[in-house]
Parts: sequence; structure tokens; C-alpha cells
Amino acid sequence: MTERPRRFDLIAFDWDGTLYDSTAVIARCIQLAVADVGGTVPSDEAARYVIGMGLMQALAHAAPDVPPERYPQLGERYRHHYMAHHNDLSLFDGVLPLLQRLRQRHHWLAVATGKSRRGLDEVLHTVELKGMFDGSRTADKTAGKPHPRMLHELMREFGVEPERTLMIGDTTHDLQMALNAGCASVAVSYGAHEPATFAELQPLAVAHSVAELQRWLDDHA
Repeated sequence: MTERPRRFDLIAFDWDGTLYDSTAVIARCIQLAVADVGGTVPSDEAARYVIGMGLMQALAHAAPDVPPERYPQLGERYRHHYMAHHNDLSLFDGVLPLLQRLRQRHHWLAVATGKSRRGLDEVLHTVELKGMFDGSRTADKTAGKPHPRMLHELMREFGVEPERTLMIGDTTHDLQMALNAGCASVAVSYGAHEPATFAELQPLAVAHSVAELQRWLDDHA
């Protein structure tokens, strides 16, 4: 049987809510941080909406009544609450086999995330993920989503054209970034944003589980 030609050379993943089961904890930490500085606590939906943005952009959007001079304290309180829970977080079931399968097929694998460089490096340096990704971009070191700079930089790093690049994410910020960069996207419905919001951003597919995502990648990537 002849192996099917590969469609995408570079596959970029969002982190939180796509590979990492952290959406509920992040939303709760945003709410606690806003309460700590005296702002109006955002609803669960509002707190989940900003996941994927850079931290300060996300907190400012979630807490519009908190004055900018209090943003440093807001960020510090968010990090305090997140660090209290980060050991409770893990990859979604099935993510490691999915990544290993893609590596066996010789795709370039990358992370494009709203996390900080420090926060991403902490998880990527664990034994199970060491060497899994060929590149990464974080919101504090480049432009935050949905600006396309993360994907532009990754494509330039690996010499890959937009039509050979796929972005996978759980939010409209991820899908809009892909559109802005001229790349295809696939959405996952088990993260931060409701899948009803995805259609207008033209993902090639919406996967409702990691297993479904793997099947789509096997058949189409």
C-alpha cells in the first residue's frame, strides 16, 4: 500500500485547552485574581473567553473596571492562584500518543500559546515532553493572538509556506490567528470556547475529543 502524501509539514498546537487540561483552573484563577484586587468578578463564560490571549491582555479584558495601575497586582494574584494548582494539571488523555504518531510521520511540531515563555518551558522540560516539539512561540515574546506573528515566525523558522501549515486550537483566537496568517486550522470543542462560535472562522474540522483529532490528522494531515 502506497503511503498517502503529506498535506502539512508544520503543525502548530495551542497549549491550554487543546493539549493541556487546564481551562477550568485558569478561568477560576482569573476570577480569584480579579476578586483579590476588588474588581467585578467575571462570569465563567467571560473568564473562559480570554484564555489563549497574553496574560495581561486577558486580565484587562476580563476585568474592565480594574484600573491599569493595578494590572501588575492583578497579574501577580493570577500567578499566585495558578501556581497553587499547577501540579493538579495534566495533558489530555491521548495527547502523547497523538504527538508521537505525528513525529513518526516527520511533521514539524510547534506550540503557539498565550502562556509566558517561563510557564511553557516549565511544562515542556518534563520528561514525557522533552524533545517532542521542534519550536514554540509565547505571547510575552512575540505578538499575542489573534495577531499572526507567532505563526509567521514559526513558518519562517522552518521554511514552511502557509498552505503547508496547520494550526490546532480550542478558541476563536487560535482560529482567527490562523486566518490572519493564511493558514488552515482545526478546532477542538473540549476547551475554552463553544464550538458554535467556530464556523465563521472556517476550520477544516471540529474535533470533539483527542481521539477524533488523531483520526482526522491520520486521514487528512
